[in-house]
Amino acid sequence: MSTTRLAWLLALSISASGCSTLSYYQQAISGHLSLTSQRQSIERLLNTPETPDRLRQQLIKVNSLTAFAREQLDLPPQGAYSSYADLQRRYVVWNVFAAPEFSLQSKAWCYPIAGCANYRGYYSEEAARQYARQLKEQGLDVYVAGITAYSTLGWFNDPALNTFIYRSDAQLANLIFHELAHQKLYSKGDTHFNESFATVVAREGVKRWLQYRHNPGAYQSFLEEEAKQQQFVELVLEHRNRLENIYESRLNSKQKRQQKQQIIEQLRNAHQHLKTQWGGQSLYDAWFADELNNAQLNTVATYFDLVTQLEALLAANGFSLPAFYQASRQFIAQRKNDD
Repeated sequence: MSTTRLAWLLALSISASGCSTLSYYQQAISGHLSLTSQRQSIERLLNTPETPDRLRQQLIKVNSLTAFAREQLDLPPQGAYSSYADLQRRYVVWNVFAAPEFSLQSKAWCYPIAGCANYRGYYSEEAARQYARQLKEQGLDVYVAGITAYSTLGWFNDPALNTFIYRSDAQLANLIFHELAHQKLYSKGDTHFNESFATVVAREGVKRWLQYRHNPGAYQSFLEEEAKQQQFVELVLEHRNRLENIYESRLNSKQKRQQKQQIIEQLRNAHQHLKTQWGGQSLYDAWFADELNNAQLNTVATYFDLVTQLEALLAANGFSLPAFYQASRQFIAQRKNDD
């Protein structure tokens, strides 16, 4: 980890943002410094007898996954996930999302290196929720989500973390491939593309990984989870589209507010119906436990809006990942031209 690079980033942040947001960048840099200071080499941990067996097995999987990503998925680990850090907390950062009460246009924040994004991240949950309260006082819909991993886009060697290390084989592979995909291709300021692209790469990567490991049981479970996720996404996007129609109508604010709550309640009921189909179990109970609003619904659109198009692009390129990556670069250029 380069402190010189961090200092340069801080200087750039100061010049780009002014004093009003300097404290935000300071917490981001100090938070990342704290994270990297806790890293331990995975190689060293594997050679240390005191390393717990459960952790050891997961670290071995991380090594296998990064090697597979490099050799079979044409992804660039470049030292990522060669170390491990136990942060002694459930999430690494908390992201704040916001949108107007009667609009599905996400609030965007712009950063010196990554460009604009539909979220603002904090290493402290308290700081994230304090900022969320400020936005809510401005009349915005706000959502705070705990995040288990993030990518520094190759600027630093991201460590594996306790926040995700104990996931199942498929879930761990999905997360690592997703984050490495951000290093492979990143469109500055286009959150919808970046997250949808990483989702598609990760899905394809997990499929290949489980087939490579000859684990048909895990692969079947992965397909079942993916099918449920697709039903969830379609459900949310359907009701989100209905909200958009309400917001664009000539109804007054009181009428829009009433119909907004009706649609959100219908979404909750539809999820309960899905749970019945799924045998009473749902991975999305915690998501629905929050106060549903535009900001929260937008998070689903951010990660899945372009997935169908990009999956079609992957298929059109014969499921060749190098060809898909090149076609995705053209896809980015076309989106910028359309803007």
